[in-house]
Amino acid sequence: MLHLDDIASHDELFGWTGRLLAQVIEPLGRGETAHYAPYDWHTRRFGPPRALPPEPVILLEGVGAGRRALRPHLAHLLWMELPHEESWTRGRSRDGEEQREFWEGWVRAEHEHFTEDPSRPFADLLVRQCEKGYETIPGPAGTVGPDQNVTHGDGPSAMC
Repeated sequence: MLHLDDIASHDELFGWTGRLLAQVIEPLGRGETAHYAPYDWHTRRFGPPRALPPEPVILLEGVGAGRRALRPHLAHLLWMELPHEESWTRGRSRDGEEQREFWEGWVRAEHEHFTEDPSRPFADLLVRQCEKGYETIPGPAGTVGPDQNVTHGDGPSAMC
């Protein structure tokens, strides 16, 4: 799994596409181990390189993963159905007072990003958090077939 929080930075909230392609997507596409420097949000600098070996499935997680420039490289795009305010509240709670100023800028940047380059319309699946687990439903871009295993449980997704 690759968290986009490791790729983005204070200076490049959404301007990291070229670096992600060069350091991660292209090497993995050639069957090679990718190397990227994860960003430390507290020290505000990139750390030592981290290896990401090629695997049959690599989950790219985070805001911006479904952007136009990356979609050709994705097998499937899943969209987490979560109201903006709830996701921002979770982030603020996770990051604490230390990152309060960051979150003020983040909300604006995220809104601009999705205005210019929406992801949800291209989602293969929509994912909703339920009381226990998650529910997946077909996204705007396609439908789920019986041969697609999209849950971690033994049965179908729980209904919320």
